Amino acid sequence: MYGKILIEGKLEVVTGLHIGGASSFAAIGAVDSPVVRNSRDNQPMIPGSSLKGKMRSLLARQRNQKISGNMDEDEEGILRLFGSAKNGNVRVGRLIFSDLFLAEQDSLESPVEVKFENSINRLTAVANPRQLERVIPGTQFNLKLLYELKDTTDREKEKHSEYYQGAEEEWILKDFQSLIDGMKLLELDYLGGSGTRGYGQVRFCNLSAGLVYGDEALEKYADQLNDQLIALEEENES
Repeated sequence: MYGKILIEGKLEVVTGLHIGGASSFAAIGAVDSPVVRNSRDNQPMIPGSSLKGKMRSLLARQRNQKISGNMDEDEEGILRLFGSAKNGNVRVGRLIFSDLFLAEQDSLESPVEVKFENSINRLTAVANPRQLERVIPGTQFNLKLLYELKDTTDREKEKHSEYYQGAEEEWILKDFQSLIDGMKLLELDYLGGSGTRGYGQVRFCNLSAGLVYGDEALEKYADQLNDQLIALEEENES
């Protein structure tokens, strides 16, 4: 068995989003902390690594039996989706993340704003002003994920026999549930920096899934995932 399911949609910014980019030169009065941008058109973007890392860390908090800084010790369902770099047991994840680029906008309004903030020294009461760039609420980014349908290896089954009960189809459905759980957890948390101060709330919208490679018999999996994505959106709207 081998196939690919394409998951498409939009990631919408609900509150100001800041994922920091590098600034090699900062003139007097310039923004202290700019957002990461696409070098081709200088528009803000969301690195796929940021989305992947956040979703994985949230799932790890939810599912891991013990707290560990080593991602290779994540629960098996997380390792299936996101992979492992452990020596002697390298695994390629089934979920492939693309960078998220700015979707077309209906207005000419800039997708970013500069927010002025102050930190106050508790001892001296001296203010330390700074300018933070962030993506404005309502901005949408194009979302593209690929899920690879492939047989579970004998090594995976043997090492995690407690997880692999039942048929291959059941494990694929577990993967879909892990993905939906990760998306729900992200919507209830934040992406980027300063989340505890209200930044980085996002939501998924216009979601769909379709088989883009593989035998027609695999289309049933794309249909099942598509139903779960629709249910997620309906949950958001209710």
